[in-house]
Amino acid sequence: MRMTCMTALALCAASPAYAATHEVAAGDGAAERLQEALIMSEPGDEVVLGPGRFELEDGLSLDVDGVTVRGAGMNATVLDFTGQKGAGEGLLVTSDNVTLRDFAIENPQGDGIKSKDADGIVYQRVRVTWTDGPKSTNGAYGIYPVESTGVLIEGCEVSGASDAGIYVGQSEKITVRNSIARENVAGIEIENSRDAIVERNLATGNTGGILVFDLPNLPKMGGGNVVVRENLVSSNTTANFAPKGNIVGGVPRGTGIMVMANEKVWVANNMIADNPTAGIVVVTYTKPFDDPRYNPYPRDVVIGPNLAHGNGKDPDLPGIAPVVQAFGGKLPTLLWDGLTQDANTPALYAAAGTPGWSLNLTKQGQSVADANPGPLNVPSADNPVDMGDIGAPASLEARLAT
Repeated sequence: MRMTCMTALALCAASPAYAATHEVAAGDGAAERLQEALIMSEPGDEVVLGPGRFELEDGLSLDVDGVTVRGAGMNATVLDFTGQKGAGEGLLVTSDNVTLRDFAIENPQGDGIKSKDADGIVYQRVRVTWTDGPKSTNGAYGIYPVESTGVLIEGCEVSGASDAGIYVGQSEKITVRNSIARENVAGIEIENSRDAIVERNLATGNTGGILVFDLPNLPKMGGGNVVVRENLVSSNTTANFAPKGNIVGGVPRGTGIMVMANEKVWVANNMIADNPTAGIVVVTYTKPFDDPRYNPYPRDVVIGPNLAHGNGKDPDLPGIAPVVQAFGGKLPTLLWDGLTQDANTPALYAAAGTPGWSLNLTKQGQSVADANPGPLNVPSADNPVDMGDIGAPASLEARLAT
């Protein structure tokens, strides 16, 4: 009989039915009460933030699997880090199967929310804002999952990041959907990651709207299998305000969608408008590198049909002025540097009728000043692309609240 009771108690402790709710209200001592709730929570628990403004001087951390942190809404519950001491992130998550929902973070000194090695994470209706607008002293990343498998970002909003508003790095099985990125250097960035879907987002007022990059000298290499579809990428006109030396400091103002050194990226059914440099840019990584794992070339990038207008009227590319003048005063929708890995690996396919140019560069690292531009001549993108099973797992979709 004693063994039966002990077994029952153990089962009760492990069951989500006995999960606890930790309610934290704004006001005096909220910072200590909130961090204590995050530390004391058990798998399956909820940390519920009340409405109001939480004044925080130190970053928060969560290292318990299966915890949900939810507020009263992204405009109702605000974690205010304006007075934060140090340069750390607002919230650091290092555990699996965490759900973050319905709250905002304002003015963190470092990143907004960083989740590292945190598999199965859901960000839903989370806002990260630097309230003074674009500044190089703002934190680098707003929503920042890295080194994770299973990432779902739904209905979020980020503005003012001095690197990327929504950045997913070195991760797999990713969906970024129905979110807004505005007035960041990069609106949405998928970097050194695989099996990602970026869909139905608004990227506006950034330096560059949506970037799909692969970079050398990072723990995880070989980004690819990325779908960018049904997004509105418009008026990304903010001058680049990245701190000096930052890699995104090279992103030209007015870039709609940029693909660099990645494979199997499919860009289609987007509305791309009024981006001064170009609607879509496909390029090779230009800087020297010594990482033998790194491939600097784009491979099998597919530009399907997109709705584009008003792009390329004021390109932010040194040495491009004579080229623009030669082609009637604006760049076409699609701009490719013309470089390929080899003759058997096409860099680029494009839907019939896509207005585009190749700069016809001849080697990695050349500048635009060495361009010999001409009409785009690449294989057709008529055939569907099989990228296998991509996007966030269904188990994460099931955790979304209505």
